Amino acid sequence: MTADNSIGYRHTAEELEAMVAAITKSGDYRVLRKIKGMRSEKAPPNAETKLAIFLDVETTGLDHAKDEIIELAMVPFSYSADGVIYEVGEPFQRFNQPRGPISQEITRITGITDDMVAGHKIDTAEAEAFAKGAALIVAHNASFDRRFMERLVPSFALKPWACSQSQVDWAKEGFEGTRLSYLVAGAGFFYDSHRASNDCLAAIELLASTLPMGGGTAMGALLERARKPSWRIWAENSPFELKDTLKARGYRWNADGSPFPKAWYTEVDDDAKDAELTFLKNEIYQRDIELLVRKIDAYNRFSDRQ
Repeated sequence: MTADNSIGYRHTAEELEAMVAAITKSGDYRVLRKIKGMRSEKAPPNAETKLAIFLDVETTGLDHAKDEIIELAMVPFSYSADGVIYEVGEPFQRFNQPRGPISQEITRITGITDDMVAGHKIDTAEAEAFAKGAALIVAHNASFDRRFMERLVPSFALKPWACSQSQVDWAKEGFEGTRLSYLVAGAGFFYDSHRASNDCLAAIELLASTLPMGGGTAMGALLERARKPSWRIWAENSPFELKDTLKARGYRWNADGSPFPKAWYTEVDDDAKDAELTFLKNEIYQRDIELLVRKIDAYNRFSDRQ
């Protein structure tokens, strides 16, 4: 393999790798590698793998109740139980013409224009069939994508979901942000963005990479977190004067527009559930009280049904 430079000399792949090694070894430079194509690594004959779908939607806005999907991309990939990613399949990518014109702001963010989506409609049966065999749906900001997809294709509510943005401790691994472009660059890659399928391919490459601090793949870390249940606890009718105590402990206020109580709530791991309930009874309510507690797992996490 050879590559042209600006003066016409064709470098071999070995020469380019030697240059990269020398530049990196100096400690004064970092080299970003372009993500090219799709992984085609075969799993070992005795390896047990499952199929996942990385999914990304572009929409007319942020409100899943009224805004619409204008682009849907899904990329299938196989993975092992410990998070090794093997083959990546052909992307599914479709445009969808919304009821009204796409705003200039959305075009600026997504690169999608009215002309690009004109006459296009996502076939929901086709999308459902594409993801039928998937054991897991992954998205970067799954709380956004899942809500839109469940409205478009209700069967996606039956799938377990995971989030590559929130279910890997990127800060602990030394990354300064969780936007996909930041994470990919931090992992030493770059890619042609502005297309949902390219975002999916980049995210899969990110998940296949080795974490700098924890070791193992990012996919392995994501799976470990996604498999663990958590508990959402609602502090209904808690004393107003103790709201700062709840905020300091990490509680968030559930505003209007949710089917759940308008109250402070938190989400804790399985092994912290009893301690959190004890805290509320002793420090907040100062009495025994039955509180709304809901188990959260991959089947309802990131959904309005949580």
